[in-house]
Amino acid sequence: MKHPLRIVLRGVTNDQVDPSVDVLKATALPLLKQFGIDGESFELKVVRRGMPPGGGGEVLFSCPVRKVLRPVQLTDPGKIRRIRGIAYSVRVSPQMANRVVDSARSILNKFIPDIYIYTDHMKGVNSGKSPGFGLSLVAETTNGTFLSAELASNPQGQGAAVLPEDLGRNCAKLLLEEIYRGGCVDSTNQSLALLLMTLGQQDVSKVLLGPLSPYTIEFLRHLKSFFQIMFKIETKPCGEELKGGDKVLMTCVGIGFSNLSKTLK
Repeated sequence: MKHPLRIVLRGVTNDQVDPSVDVLKATALPLLKQFGIDGESFELKVVRRGMPPGGGGEVLFSCPVRKVLRPVQLTDPGKIRRIRGIAYSVRVSPQMANRVVDSARSILNKFIPDIYIYTDHMKGVNSGKSPGFGLSLVAETTNGTFLSAELASNPQGQGAAVLPEDLGRNCAKLLLEEIYRGGCVDSTNQSLALLLMTLGQQDVSKVLLGPLSPYTIEFLRHLKSFFQIMFKIETKPCGEELKGGDKVLMTCVGIGFSNLSKTLK
């Protein structure tokens, strides 16, 4: 773009289908920073939460303009250092979030002491139009990799009611599953990392991923048809160095895409 982006988006912020605002804020923004998209005006702010089916959420996203993306070498994920999370509740009892936190901690405390899960209870106009609650967890590694998992309650009037205790426990298990899959980018952001590598300068980029998600596999086909770019895919079986599931090392040379509309001051 020509000018820095500052955009207000309205609708559903947390549901069971797409990555929620909290997860994108905790995982996608640090990933973009690795590629050189950074600045003081780079933020994603949750003004109001909106749960399905009513929605009514609002987020503010601002992003600076860059001329080129820098190539990355993300091959060592490091070890898990700490776990952070947000348990949110809207239009239900604030106690729901606390119950979610206690049940998630009951599982995660066995592995690491540094866990902090914030509770976020929005009231009034900031709570959107539908009731609901949920949890997003993010594990941070020693090398600045973020792995995330999340769960949200069933939308009002759809399916059975979810117990906060079950939701917390299941979300903690999902996070452990994501850590088992491992890699330098979690499964929700695999496609974003591959896109930014493709659009980088004409230099080699490498990233170590966990098992590729079906979405990522389809996305690679799109990258091939749009940019005629093929990734070199090497499987790294888990052994002494790599714990957890089998990893995939993705290598490509960027197409050298640059922002032509950025004016030189």
